[in-house]
Parts: sequence; C-alpha cells; structure tokens
Amino acid sequence: MDGYRRFVARMSDACAVVASVFLAVAALIICYMVIRRTAGFSTDWELEFAVFMMVASLFLGSPYCLKTEGHVAVGLMETALPSRSAYWLRLVIQIVGLLVVLFLAYMGLEKTWEVFVKGELTESSWAPPKWPLYATMPIGFFLTALQYIAMIGVDPSKRSETPDV
Repeated sequence: MDGYRRFVARMSDACAVVASVFLAVAALIICYMVIRRTAGFSTDWELEFAVFMMVASLFLGSPYCLKTEGHVAVGLMETALPSRSAYWLRLVIQIVGLLVVLFLAYMGLEKTWEVFVKGELTESSWAPPKWPLYATMPIGFFLTALQYIAMIGVDPSKRSETPDV
C-alpha cells in the first residue's frame, strides 16, 4: 500500500503543477485580453480559453487540495471526540467523500461522452468543442477518488510515518 500511496502523492503533486500552469496561462491571457481591448481591438477566443483553463485547474487541482487538506473542513467535532471515535468519524467522512467523487466522476464521464457524441461546440464565435472542458471533471474527480483511497484509514497523527500521503 505504501507504493500506491507514494504513486498517488506524486500524481497529486503533478496535478497541482498542471493546475498552476493552467491558472498562470489564464492570468496571462486575461492580461493580454485587457490590453488588446484597451487598444480598441476585439477579441473572440481569449476569455473562453481562459475560462477553460480556470475550470480545468479547479478539477485537476482537487487531488492535491485533498492531499494537503487545503479544503474547508470543520474539525471541531473531531477535536471534541475521543481519539478512537474521531478516527471512525474521519473514516466515515472519507468513505462518503470517496463515494461522492466517484459518483461525480461517473456523471461527468456520462456528460462528457454525450457532448462528445453530439459534437457540441460552445456558442462563441471561436466555437471550440465542449468535450475537452467537460472531460476535466471526470478526470479530476477520478484522481481525487484515488487520493481518497490513499488516505482512507490513515490517522492524520501518523501520516508522517506513511510515505507522503
């Protein structure tokens, strides 16, 4: 299991790097767009591409956010419970989280496939296909599910004893 946890930790780190690059690209494109519009030129693809990058970064950054516990969590109940009860509460929450992201990955895959088969395009004048944007949702949620599996049952106080979870 340690090998799996190391692999998932590296994968989550790689996803964070990709998400960061996507955000940086989106920021650069938005700056370019503002300068271009200020100069009196019209734009047709910049805003939509930046939105694609931001949405992709959201879903691809999700595994890293879970790994580093960067999400919003309410730890009050966990700190008020005895350690054994807190462990079981955390385990239940992790299993529910895993089930939720697996469900969302499945629904995202279904929607991505539907959009791909129909050949749907965005409504802008640029009109790129929608499926690459939709595909980031099942990919991100599936990778988040792998991160949940790596974390299930691992006591946070003992995470330093396990390889980079």
